[in-house]
Amino acid sequence: MRRTSRSGSFFVCLVFNMLLNLEGLIPAVVLLVLHYVLGWPLWPTFAAVGLWVLYLIAWMAVIGWAGRCGSTPDAPKENKNPYSNKHI
Repeated sequence: MRRTSRSGSFFVCLVFNMLLNLEGLIPAVVLLVLHYVLGWPLWPTFAAVGLWVLYLIAWMAVIGWAGRCGSTPDAPKENKNPYSNKHI
């Protein structure tokens, strides 16, 4: 399989994943609304955003690990087919 050059950095991939997974910010938005409406403290909003970012980083690590595991080449195996033997 042909491999492309990797030009993206970690932060570029993280920002791209943040844009793709904006639904993870819903709890932070709800907590922000509760801050303005009911006077709740603001730190749970920042904690929700931090947990969302940590989740994205962990997910990127899992996907990167799976990609590295899937792209390791197989060890060469002995040819056991008698019809394709080149030593006739």
